Amino acid sequence: MASFSLWQRFQQYFLSYADLGFSIDISRMKFPDDFFEKMQPRIEKAFAAMRGLESGAIANPDEKRMVGHYWLRNPALAPSPELRADIEETNKRVKRFAADAHAGKIAAEGGKRFEHILLIGIGGSALGPQFVADALGSSHDPMDIYFFDNTDPDGFDRVFDKIDRFLSQTLVVVVSKSGGTKETRNGMVEAEAKFEQKGLRFGKHAVAVTGVGSELDKYAEKNEWLARFPMHDWVGGRTSVMSAVGLLPLALEGFDIDEFLAGAAAMDERTRIPDATQNAAMLLALMWYYAGNGKGEKDMVILPYKDRLALFSKYLQQLVMESLGKEKDLDGKIVHQGIAVYGNKGSTDQHAYVQQLRDGVLNFFVTFIEVDKDRHGTALEVENGVTSGDYLHGFLRGTRSALYESGRESITVNIPEVNPFNIGALIAMYERGVGFYGSLVNINAYNQPGVEAGKKAATKLLQLQKQAREELTVGAGKTAEEIARSIDADPEDVFHALRHLASNDPHTRIKAGDETVDEKFSLEQ
Repeated sequence: MASFSLWQRFQQYFLSYADLGFSIDISRMKFPDDFFEKMQPRIEKAFAAMRGLESGAIANPDEKRMVGHYWLRNPALAPSPELRADIEETNKRVKRFAADAHAGKIAAEGGKRFEHILLIGIGGSALGPQFVADALGSSHDPMDIYFFDNTDPDGFDRVFDKIDRFLSQTLVVVVSKSGGTKETRNGMVEAEAKFEQKGLRFGKHAVAVTGVGSELDKYAEKNEWLARFPMHDWVGGRTSVMSAVGLLPLALEGFDIDEFLAGAAAMDERTRIPDATQNAAMLLALMWYYAGNGKGEKDMVILPYKDRLALFSKYLQQLVMESLGKEKDLDGKIVHQGIAVYGNKGSTDQHAYVQQLRDGVLNFFVTFIEVDKDRHGTALEVENGVTSGDYLHGFLRGTRSALYESGRESITVNIPEVNPFNIGALIAMYERGVGFYGSLVNINAYNQPGVEAGKKAATKLLQLQKQAREELTVGAGKTAEEIARSIDADPEDVFHALRHLASNDPHTRIKAGDETVDEKFSLEQ
């Protein structure tokens, strides 16, 4: 009887977009029968807010900005002819630049064809291109891609070790809206130094994706970089993969960016439907609301059963957590909203943390991402009548059932295969789901005040490090507390700053004290 009732529930709550080969199944979420009815006022408000956003309303009131990532895949929606022309012209330039690079018309010094890309960016300026590159990449691509996505010197060196021998055929794409993002700027400075060390002119290998008139834009123009592409003021980093931020590297790798945009546009079209039961993005948002009582009380576990989608949970971590993790709602009330996101891939997770998901603390809900197509080559039977792909499908369905039997709820999203169109559709559904959820819980999903606070604190600490170093003398040395008093700073901040210096600056010395905090810092004799 139980299995029959689940079949009934499946039929009621399984949404399929047959023409896209896409489906979402929320039947294993145990929301009550009257849930949609009770949510209807919030649903209508969310649909209205989204209509306003798409028509050019100020959807990010903190920064007085429009939010226009939906226009990127359908420029006809842009609220002015100038914006539409800007999007269309940028996309044409991206395609032309990639085609010229592949044909050798845009070439490295000495006429060598560019065969490799080094993308320098952080957060949304790297995560989108990383996810799509991993999802769609193959050994047949005209160019392969490497990333600087942090300010870790050892991380830079690891990438340099890989690309050192073909640096002369490497195209560098630097992505920063303001041009002042420190992590990205540091990566650019390190790359420029490496190229010059090899006797290569950096400008002949560099492209900027940045805000018009930004520091980076001016620097690229002054140093005669190969090209500059715009980063629009009305596109946030975490939703920028369909702007030049994502389209330029994807086109250079040889992916079909028109199909990528078409997939997103097709999903956008279906998720404008004002009927929640027929709207995949609204179903996602409603399930998130139900699972966490509208307060993010449960974590979102993303389990794609496909190696190519392994980075999707990392991509969604930023999209969901940066968008929804907010202290205040739109009325200024303290609400501490957000949904924690983590994930791995199936069936690796069977041998990792599914044990806890099934039997441990119940503080999560799962989203399974299922891909119908196993492989493009000939299927190989690993047992009589059974392929590796059959096992993968079996593990997904088996895990879903086992979790449900233990009272664990899940959503299942299905795409036919991993290709540009379907990846575009998948990203678009989650982007709109995040926007809808923000409206359901009455927060601004498009700003990031917490990120800005961290940047300011880091800048202050770097200034303190400089001041502390200036207090160092040759000889007996001073404790962190003594130096802190002389520069009116927190002794703990000074202690950590000087320890960091001593680990990396050959001129800074530490002399042990009776206790760790009694260590004395000095300059070498």
